[in-house]
Amino acid sequence: MKVLLVNGSPHQNGTTRAALEVVADTLTKEGVENEIFWPGAKPISGCIGCHGCAKLGRCVLNDGRVNEFAELASSADGFIFGTSVHFANDTGHITSFMHRVFYSDFVGRGGATFRLKPAAGVAVARRAGTTSAFDQLNRVFTICEMPVVSSRYWNVAFGHDGEELMQDAEGLWTLRTLGRNMAFFLKCIKAGLEHGVKLPEQEEPVLTNFIR
Repeated sequence: MKVLLVNGSPHQNGTTRAALEVVADTLTKEGVENEIFWPGAKPISGCIGCHGCAKLGRCVLNDGRVNEFAELASSADGFIFGTSVHFANDTGHITSFMHRVFYSDFVGRGGATFRLKPAAGVAVARRAGTTSAFDQLNRVFTICEMPVVSSRYWNVAFGHDGEELMQDAEGLWTLRTLGRNMAFFLKCIKAGLEHGVKLPEQEEPVLTNFIR
């Protein structure tokens, strides 16, 4: 079992990384392999709607390590996406990154990479805006048939930097709980599949437009 944790901050070793490391350490203690992935600090283009992924099976753009992550994701069992808060929203980095990763998988691979794999979001901030950023992350998971793993509280933590975040006792408790819950659900899924529980049947898509 492996979990990919994505640092959606343009800062490689900032507050978001510190929060994800708390979750990663807990996953390790629970016997779950994990890796923190950083898309980088260079600008990441948003999806341009070209539908080239339908032919290539991947995004036609090569910035932001999007296609590199997509390849890693195919062998992962769970995902945690972390973001710092910019104007009460996710960072532009993680927003563009996720849109392209998930859309190219949906169009190019029928959503097979992420379907029914547990996911969670983590939002960190100096003071406020975490709940709206957290909600933004979750909306991606729920449109892609990904079970959302929760904690004892919303998955948020506070601090101006990593050192200050380590003083947020409740935030750290929340992050550790998230790590344990993610490990639990991965173990349950693994046990179910090993005992003959089959994945839900997929129907053919039915798409309608809101035009009368």
